[in-house]
Amino acid sequence: MRIALAALASAAVGIAIVAIGIAVVGAEVFRALMVEAGDSAEHAQAMYDQSVTTVVAAAVIVAATASIVLAIILSRMLARPLAEVGAAARRIAEGDYAARVPREGPDELASLADSFNQMAASLERQEAMRRDFIANAAHELRTPLTNLQGYLEALRDGVITADRATYESLWDEAERLVRLSRSLDTLAQGDAATGPPRPEELDLAVAIRMALDLARPSFDRAGIHVVTDVPERLPARANPDSLAQVLANLISNAARYTPAGGTVTVRAERRPADLLVSISNTGDGIPPDDLDRVFERFYRVEKSRDRARGGAGIGLAVVKQLVEAGGGRVGAESGEGLTRFWFSLPA
Repeated sequence: MRIALAALASAAVGIAIVAIGIAVVGAEVFRALMVEAGDSAEHAQAMYDQSVTTVVAAAVIVAATASIVLAIILSRMLARPLAEVGAAARRIAEGDYAARVPREGPDELASLADSFNQMAASLERQEAMRRDFIANAAHELRTPLTNLQGYLEALRDGVITADRATYESLWDEAERLVRLSRSLDTLAQGDAATGPPRPEELDLAVAIRMALDLARPSFDRAGIHVVTDVPERLPARANPDSLAQVLANLISNAARYTPAGGTVTVRAERRPADLLVSISNTGDGIPPDDLDRVFERFYRVEKSRDRARGGAGIGLAVVKQLVEAGGGRVGAESGEGLTRFWFSLPA
């Protein structure tokens, strides 16, 4: 109704301006011309009223009628799609993220429908990710807590003895909870950050060698051969803490999924626009359908949730967040028994 009234108001103003212009200005001009031609002003005014004024009045009536009809049609054309958008928005506000609006009407309304549907689809994906995140987080917390509860109940009831192996098992479960809480803290801090971490001048080659030294015991226990292709010096600008965590996560991930006797290759190079670091490992590859999702929070290719290999599914999400916060990019490739993770640092 408001759309129709606005259209009618615009039409009424236009018609009034035209009618007044013809009735007043046009009459004055006509009367002046007729007087110059020798006719009287009264006769000229009478002639104008009988001809032009009558036609103008009829035209105003026809224009007003047409304006009313067109305003009603236009308001219905606009009001129905807008009402559908409003109804769909209310459904989304109530939690129904599957709400969509049909793409119809003028190009502007069709574009509005497209934008609304894209927003609804994005919200639906985000809601699905949120639910998966909560479910997976609950599972990751429940597993070590259940194990701890079982051990403690057995110790309390005297079913098992409190020997070194028992304490080591309890320590492993507690350590798993600590790692999970730290990873969640890192993700939360990244989400809440108002700006990228402050970069510093550092030597990327030194940072890589330090990360490999820290992971050396894991490689040695599994008999994994490590190949490095890193220049002696590779100046870079990055946040030292973020870089150390990225390297630690990717290297530990490679150690976890490389079979005994396999090979892990670490390379670093300077390119024209950035610095590239890649960590490759032999072993079971990543299925193509999983490659695009390995950096999602709690997503794991290892569906068995085996503690020795599956981890918590947060490490790669942390890597992606830290690298992108520093202005770099991250990616993964896998095929023919070789898996490669890489990240870049801006030059």
